[in-house]
Amino acid sequence: MTPGEDSGTRVLGLIGEHLDSIRAQLTEEQYQLLLTRLRALADTPPDDSRAVRRAFQAVRLCLLPLPFDHPVREALDSVRLVATAPVSLPVVLRTQELLARLTAGLASPPAPPAPPDTAAIIAAVEHRLLRTPALSAAEVRGRYRGSAPPPELIRLADPDLGDRYPEFQFEPGGGAPYEVVLEVNRVLLADADPWGAADWWLSGNAWLGGGPPVALLGVRPDRDLVGAAVALAEGD
Repeated sequence: MTPGEDSGTRVLGLIGEHLDSIRAQLTEEQYQLLLTRLRALADTPPDDSRAVRRAFQAVRLCLLPLPFDHPVREALDSVRLVATAPVSLPVVLRTQELLARLTAGLASPPAPPAPPDTAAIIAAVEHRLLRTPALSAAEVRGRYRGSAPPPELIRLADPDLGDRYPEFQFEPGGGAPYEVVLEVNRVLLADADPWGAADWWLSGNAWLGGGPPVALLGVRPDRDLVGAAVALAEGD
């Protein structure tokens, strides 16, 4: 990492350096979705640090299919993207520079015969996350005797079944949410980005040895799970 460079801009730099191998490892639809997310990040107002963080997490989601030993994939779990303007501005500027290189033809330019169906790709990702066992909104309200559940709980909007709360967040036997889940979800801004938070729990995590964090609930110390979330959201 060069002086003055945070790990968020470092990841963007690595994307530019390894764009050819990224394109080779991703399907065409996955690659085009990555470009779409990069354009959205480049267009995000840099003074809206929360929006920058959400847009960057969307870029990160597109890179998760890369092999664990890919330089960009290895860097994802040590991303430093503190929600402050001094970090948001260079992240947006670096993204704009990366897209300018693509436009100028200095890196592999996208040249698909037709625009990808990004809505279908996003729907496929959401469908995968919705397959995890979940509680209905009524079931969760019942656990809180009709009161609103904590905003930190991941709530996914199912087009057919309504709001769904992934069951892994709760202790077995109708118990309350795991305290560590609520703490991690706060770090991951689950109230603003529930899909990104759900993906973090259900996808492989190199920082935790390659497995999904959800499999480590009650197995690894809570501080390890929180540390892995902080490593993504704020840096080591």
